[in-house]
Amino acid sequence: MTANVQKHLTQRALDWLFRNLTRVATFAVLALLAAIIVSLIQGSMPSIKAFGLNFLVSANWDPVTEEFGALVPIAGTVATSVIALAIAIPVSFGIALFLTELSPVWLRRPLGIAIELLAGIPSIIYGMWGLFVFAPLFADHVQPWINDTLGNTAIIGPFFSGPPMGIGVLTAGIILSIMVIPFIASVMRDVFSVVPTMLKESAYGLGATTWEVMWKVVLPYTKVGVVGGIMLGLGRALGETMAVTFVIGNAHELTKSLMMPGNSIASALANEFTEAVGELYTSSLLELGLILFFITFIVLSLARFMLYRLGQREGRSA
Repeated sequence: MTANVQKHLTQRALDWLFRNLTRVATFAVLALLAAIIVSLIQGSMPSIKAFGLNFLVSANWDPVTEEFGALVPIAGTVATSVIALAIAIPVSFGIALFLTELSPVWLRRPLGIAIELLAGIPSIIYGMWGLFVFAPLFADHVQPWINDTLGNTAIIGPFFSGPPMGIGVLTAGIILSIMVIPFIASVMRDVFSVVPTMLKESAYGLGATTWEVMWKVVLPYTKVGVVGGIMLGLGRALGETMAVTFVIGNAHELTKSLMMPGNSIASALANEFTEAVGELYTSSLLELGLILFFITFIVLSLARFMLYRLGQREGRSA
């Protein structure tokens, strides 16, 4: 009896220790997040007091006259991320579809390992490859064709016209898409693999095609994981620094054309933070970091809200 009581007390002590350790870890993460937010806000206060909301809509960036605006970096960050996701989502879906449904069994593991290895390549390697290999090829063979075909159209023409320099917002978006494809494709492949075989075989038995099975059975079953993978890729695209710095052009100029050089928040911070002289210059860069933080927060919140609405819709339809 004494041994059983001692064993019970030991188990209760271990349970108490485990609960409190997990609680401390959770609150430590929240405390770290709060500390980052507070430090960014404190560092940004001189810029916030000097420029106010005009900082968000101004395209001026002149360290000499100490006139700063975040519109160009914000536009570059959003544009490159949208381009990256527009390319990466369908390509990643195709890769995951092939690996889970169409690929021979002997080929699935080598292809899966190759895709995961792409995720481990340092971003600076992507940037160097983009600048020295991709950008010249893009300028010589792709951008002239884009100018001739899309540049002359009425609505989207201004977005795809400009000198074929190879570097610019479009190039940065394409490089980002190559970087985020391994993350999104790996998550999609993993969540597609956990779909019960009975569900898919039942759909095939009713005469559904592979596309219908993926669209009407697999995607609804794995939508949370798929959205999570896309958000993982978007987070990588929003915060990517070195690869974008190499190929975006790093110009504080607001233009409609995606062919022209631009800037992003991450590349602006990487290029200018070590050279920032004066409190207002440094504070403006810190405010850029704060804006990037809130952009990421808003995107993740919208993703969670979308999943919540999807869940409500399923509940009503059921």
